[in-house]
Amino acid sequence: MSRDLLKRKSKLEYIVSYFESLSDKLSYLEESIGILEEESGDLFLNELRNEIKVLKEDLDLLEIQNLLSGEMDKNNAIIAIHPGAGGTESQDWAQMLMRMYLRWAERHKFNTQIVELQMGEEAGIKSATITITGQYAYGYLKGEAGVHRLVRISPYDAGKRRHTSFAAVLVFPEVEDDIDIELKDDDIKMDTFRASGAGGQHVNKTSSAVRLTHIPSGLIVGCQNERSQHKNKAIAMKILKARLYDLRLKEQEKKIDGFVADKKGIAWGSQIRSYILQPYRIIKDHRTDIETGNVDAVLEGNIDNFIKAFLQKK
Repeated sequence: MSRDLLKRKSKLEYIVSYFESLSDKLSYLEESIGILEEESGDLFLNELRNEIKVLKEDLDLLEIQNLLSGEMDKNNAIIAIHPGAGGTESQDWAQMLMRMYLRWAERHKFNTQIVELQMGEEAGIKSATITITGQYAYGYLKGEAGVHRLVRISPYDAGKRRHTSFAAVLVFPEVEDDIDIELKDDDIKMDTFRASGAGGQHVNKTSSAVRLTHIPSGLIVGCQNERSQHKNKAIAMKILKARLYDLRLKEQEKKIDGFVADKKGIAWGSQIRSYILQPYRIIKDHRTDIETGNVDAVLEGNIDNFIKAFLQKK
């Protein structure tokens, strides 16, 4: 059996298994509803409500998965976050976005790894790269790529004035080893340096962090998460390979990369979603017109309504 057929078989088995587990949950709930008619049955009411809520969320996920048909949708995701112009304000906003995606991954029981992180001088982050590992991680998150706009009363402004901040989110599929991406040694420049932040004495005293520059494309990736320089290089190579594959498939991603090179691009008119915290509270996706006033829930990672609407429109 060919590799492609094995992949398709694995995907179909996953969908069938997931559907059967939901059917079992539904049968259990239908049987459990009879308990409510018995004496003291109302004691189980809250428990059943929670079970129904969980089942609805699982059904929504199944519906979203049926919308994912891209070749790379089932793959793990690599997210890169870059603040726009504005110094501490935008850097803080970039860190808020990083937390939002980490919490989203936690909600879906996906594994995450922060492979590159540059902290801001006062607050926030200058850049971050995260890998999110789980079924359809890239398919879910591919619509998050673009510029995100925040409007709020600045916690860093003594005058308590309203500020607008921007940050760019790039999303790439983690590519498998059999994908044909040629990486010549002469095309790659490797720099090593001491990792910043927490990590123990070993990380701080040795040049274990790695930064790779792909000379033909100008792409730069880094990893400082592991103690071993060899492991950091292997992760950085995987991220570089993913970005080169993505550039091959979608030349328009160069425009988003341009936002990172030119911070003026991460600004007005280019945003895919606005997060308004002042003077009113609302989050609106400008591609689908989906909006919500539950700002806190979204910033805690509850972004599935935006993901689903984007996939349905596509």
